[in-house]
Amino acid sequence: MSGPRSFVARRLLLGVAQTVAVVLLVFALTEALPGDAAVALAGDQPDPARIAAIREAMRLDRPAWERLADWTAGLLHGDLGTSLVSGRPVSLYLADAFGPTLLLASLTVLLLVPAGFGLGVLAARHAGRPVDRLISSVTLAVYAVPEFALGVLLVTVFALRLGWLPPTAVGYGTDLAAHPAALVLPVLVLLSRPVCSLVRLVRAGMIDALASPYVAQARRYGVSGARIRYTHALPNALAPAAQQLARTVDWLLCGVVVVEALFVIPGLGTVLLGAVAERDVPVVQGLAVVFGVVTVVLNLGADLVAHRLAPRAGVAA
Repeated sequence: MSGPRSFVARRLLLGVAQTVAVVLLVFALTEALPGDAAVALAGDQPDPARIAAIREAMRLDRPAWERLADWTAGLLHGDLGTSLVSGRPVSLYLADAFGPTLLLASLTVLLLVPAGFGLGVLAARHAGRPVDRLISSVTLAVYAVPEFALGVLLVTVFALRLGWLPPTAVGYGTDLAAHPAALVLPVLVLLSRPVCSLVRLVRAGMIDALASPYVAQARRYGVSGARIRYTHALPNALAPAAQQLARTVDWLLCGVVVVEALFVIPGLGTVLLGAVAERDVPVVQGLAVVFGVVTVVLNLGADLVAHRLAPRAGVAA
């Protein structure tokens, strides 16, 4: 038991260290932004008094280490800061925009798991045959297309030419669940690249597992093909697939920014882009920390799941 417990302890300590690194990196990057945030927020014809007031409100007149200490203390108490533009707490921005982003990500993952594993297993069962070559060719071609280009292509064909789906989510507000047609194209764009990666990973894992000695031994004992595939081979392909799923959700946090901007969806990505354009540093910092911590937690969970499914590989890592 000492091995698994030691592994979990190491991963938890690594997660804490990564979270601290995320906080420091976010603060350092926002500090390194070009230009003076106070001047940018003051407008086209800034008044020196207004600039001084903004600098005081942003605490730019204080040393960076003091501002970092105050900001970190606020984070520990759940205070993500206050918007310099609207005066609203950053947590309210999260509450307002979290719904559409969570809906997009949840639908993508719910479709990704059966599609990725199903196509991967299908390709592995027919390795080297036309079905396998077709799946591999299509996934490689789709993966090579950037999300923005694919989104533009889908909008042109299915929204503008055929008129089957709305081109954007303008007019639907944040209640996108009541308008499923507006979700089809964004989810397809978000799903395109992750499903290709997962299919190829599951296929490779299944092929390696099916060629292993213990599977050959199971065949000699007369174990059915379906039982071999789903009871013996598939679990060995799940460990790397679980880590790929975590990386996929990481990617969704980045991809959702592009998709929400393309389809005008009022989610966290849209809020983040607006905050960057307005130089609203507290909002940028708060959202960046949330994205970073979610990434750390997801990767930590993926490591623990992969270790559970393949303990020897986990300990070795």
